[in-house]
Parts: sequence; structure tokens; C-alpha cells
Amino acid sequence: MTGEFYTPMPPGYKSGRTKYVVITGSVISGLGKGTMTSSICKLFADRGLNVEPIKLEAYLNVDAGTLNPFRHGEVFVLDDGTETDMDLGSYERFVDKNLSKDNFVTSGRIYQSIIEKERRGEYLGRDVQFIPHVTGEIKKVLRDLAAKKKPDVIVIEIGGTVGDYENMFALEAIRQLVFEEGRENVCFLNLTYIIEPPSLGEFKSKAAQLGIKGLLSLGIQPDIIICRSHSPVPLNVREKISISSNVPVELVIGVEDIEKIFELPLELRERSLDEKILKLMGWNKKFKVNGSRLADWTKKNRASKNAKKLKIGIAGKYTEVHDAYISILKALEHCEGLLNVKIDVEWLETTDYEKEPKKINDLKKLDGVIIPGGFGKRGAEGKVMVAGYCRNHNIPFLGLCYGFQMAVISFAREVCGLKEANSTETIPGCSEPIIDLLPEQMDIVSLGGNMRLGGHDVELKPGTIAFKIHGKQRTIRRRFRHRWELNPKYIECLEKKGMVFSGKAPKQPIMQVLELPKHKFYMASQYHPELTSRPLNPDPLFLNFVKAARG
Repeated sequence: MTGEFYTPMPPGYKSGRTKYVVITGSVISGLGKGTMTSSICKLFADRGLNVEPIKLEAYLNVDAGTLNPFRHGEVFVLDDGTETDMDLGSYERFVDKNLSKDNFVTSGRIYQSIIEKERRGEYLGRDVQFIPHVTGEIKKVLRDLAAKKKPDVIVIEIGGTVGDYENMFALEAIRQLVFEEGRENVCFLNLTYIIEPPSLGEFKSKAAQLGIKGLLSLGIQPDIIICRSHSPVPLNVREKISISSNVPVELVIGVEDIEKIFELPLELRERSLDEKILKLMGWNKKFKVNGSRLADWTKKNRASKNAKKLKIGIAGKYTEVHDAYISILKALEHCEGLLNVKIDVEWLETTDYEKEPKKINDLKKLDGVIIPGGFGKRGAEGKVMVAGYCRNHNIPFLGLCYGFQMAVISFAREVCGLKEANSTETIPGCSEPIIDLLPEQMDIVSLGGNMRLGGHDVELKPGTIAFKIHGKQRTIRRRFRHRWELNPKYIECLEKKGMVFSGKAPKQPIMQVLELPKHKFYMASQYHPELTSRPLNPDPLFLNFVKAARG
């Protein structure tokens, strides 16, 4: 290889056929880049464009699978088993389609790919450098997605904020992409934060101006500036941003906080954001709005002002970080418009019940309780207590993954008389290992990407509640993320005492759905129904759980 360029082009890639919209953030993290990316994708899809979102994540982990929820929120699992950032869940819910590993890449995966290629000699003796090789591989990921899916537009979210060391090379790759693809084929949006210190009582834009200047110093000229704030940003502040960023004031758009994120696409359309992006890319006369479809979608997701209020408890171990359970919150939200209810979530830290057992009686004031997924010993006994209390007091209950396992342990101890019933995850040498490792997990040592992951078929048993609420389908497909399962040798004992296993793995004695038919609503799944729940199409387990909670 001679010359200084490294710009691999995948077979079938045609420059200009796919356009790119790039979204970055400045000033602070947590501005809602994922929600903005999802909303823009929704706006494009509503206009009939074939759109593909992708997240360029800066951290060096190969995927999100080993990240602690306290540090990074929920790990979202795609149908193909890829463990991703929670923003991929937002993308899927807004565009209503399954994404894949092609829609998510970390710096760790980029570097891993480069090292593997270098060891195979694919760089032909070149000294491998950040420029052009790292930037070239980043551009290749984007072009691979374009060549494979052939979308009209790819919407790229770059993780972190402008100025972070770890995303410098992603931003440099995008600068090169603009140069190579042509200015009319790449539109650049920067989300910035406009500070409103309570002590001053007015907006201050200097931090936003400096953040944008950081972007300009990297050779990137934003086309549109989105000003995030708690309350509406006045014109004079937007004018200051315009002057310092070379962006016309009509393309400096204020977006203040809203209560429900499904409202955002319609809010953005009312500010003509999608129209402005299309005009910048030369598509102002294409892809017209299809009537009032978006407005209807927004209205159907919205509960009325006099909707019945429900209090649902989420009994977890990461309750200080609500993003750890974001898909559960969204799955509950998907039920609100259809059932005309408003759900208030009460966070239940299960370690508290282990320290103060009498606190478990507070569950009586709730309309329903969910035990979400999790790993490890901490808080496990508290979850067992919650599962038992809901069963004994006829409180609507939904167990998810780990919640399924804790419900089984509680039933085995209290109903089957197996006082030592436990999981080998929490008590490795327990005498009644009612929850044990999956057979294929026995010899695995490393953690990353080694669980039972992604979409798998579940066989539903005719005549059961699960069979009925899933439209009498014999087989459904749901997403999993677990290592432990119900030990098959205990199935008969549990069934004799009244637990019904209404879903299982095809051709294997791996139980995946349980129910107690005489209970108001007591169901649990080894899979994660929240990962495939969508607006206007909530997962049946969530929908019927909320129905039972509504009474």
C-alpha cells in the first residue's frame, strides 16, 4: 500500500446514494442525544424514508455487556444477541423495527478489528495509525451499513460530548466523511445546553458558545444547533449562538424539557426540524408529510387528563439509577394510552427488606409490583420476599428474568416445603439448587457476550393464560439475557403444587414462562418482554399486568 489515504469502500457502496445526519452533544452529557436521534428517525420514517440509526460509542469496551448499570444504565439486547447502549432501545421503539450489530459500534470494537487486521497483515506493512486507519475503519462501519441496508439516510449519534478525548477520532472520521461524500450529503446537528442558573434568573449561553467553538476547532461546521433547556430559550440567546457558530438564527432551534419523550417528534415537526434537514440535503421537494399520521400516533400514546392513576412498584437493586430500568419504564408507558391510565412508579430497593423485614408490608399500598432482571447476591433475598408477599396477598405481579427465578425460589420454599431452595448464582453450594447454570454455561469463564443472548423462540402451552394473552399463538419470539435457569429436576414438584409453566424452549425442558392461574395476576418470564415492547403495541405480559393492576 502506497500513499497516505486509507478509505476502504465496501462492495456495492455508491457515494451519494445514502445521506448522513450526524448528531453530537456539547457542554454536558445527558442532553438526550439518543432521544433526539430517535425522534429524527421517527420524523424521517413518517415521511416514507428508509432510515437506519447507528450509535458510535466512545468507550473501549467491545460491547455494553459487562457495564455496571450504576455507571451506564441499562444494557439493551438486540435480537441478534448484541449487547448495546440503552439508546438502541429508544431507536427501536421509535422506528418500530429490529436493529442489529450493524447499528452499534464501540471504539473497543474498532480497535479490536484493527489489531486483528494488523496481525493478519492486511495493512500491507504500513505503520498503523489513528489517521488514516482508525478513522478509515470508522467510516467503513458507516459505509458497510449503507451498502448492506441501502437506506435513504443514516442518522449517526456520537456518544459523549465534544471535547472528550475518546470520541476525537469519531469526530475526525466524520470530518473526513463530509469531505469525501460532499457537503450536500452530510448534515451536522449539535445539541448544546443553555444554562439557566436559578441564582441569576436568566439564560447564560457562554458555555454553549465555547462548546460549539470546540467543534469548529475540529474542522466541523454544524448546520443546525439544537438548544436544550429547562424552559423555552428566548430569541436573543439564539441570536448569540448564531453569531458565534456561523449558523443562521432560523437553524438555531430551542427544545425545552417535555414530560413524555414520545411527544418530541411532533414538537420537532412543529419547529420544522425535519423539513430544514431535508432542505439542507437537497431533498426539500421529496418525501412529503403523510397527513396527520404522526399527530394521531402521538395522541393514541397519550392518556387523558382524568385517566386512572396506578402506583406500580419496581423492586430492584439499581433503583438509584432509573436508566437501569428504562425499557421497563417505557413498556409501562406503552400501556398508558391504550388503557387510559397514568402510572406512577415507586422504587423499591430490595436490600432494604433484608435489613428491615417489616417494610415488606408497604407493598399493600401498591397496585402492582415488578421484579426486574439483575445479577448477583445483593438484594436477592429481598426479591424473594417481594415475590412471596405478592403471591400471598394477591397483588398483581410480573417477574422478569431474575424475577422469574426469585418467584420460583419463593414458591419452592413456602409452598413446596423446600426450605433450602436457592440459586447457585447466589449460594454456589446450596443443597436445593432449584436455579442452576444453563448446561452450555458450565465451562465458561469470561463474562463478555457469553450468556444466552438475543431472540429465541418460546413455545406456549394451549389453554394457559400466556397462550390466551398472546393471541393463542403456539410460538412467540422474545429476547433473553441470562446464564441461570430453572433446574429441570424440580419442575414436577412445582407443578404438583399449582405452578403452571406455560412457556418453554422448543424441544428442551427449559421453562420460560410461569403463572399462577388462581391469582389476580401472577406471571413471570425468563425472557425480557420489555425489550420488544413498542408504542401502541405493548408486550402482552405488560399490558395484562397493567390491566390487572387497574382492576
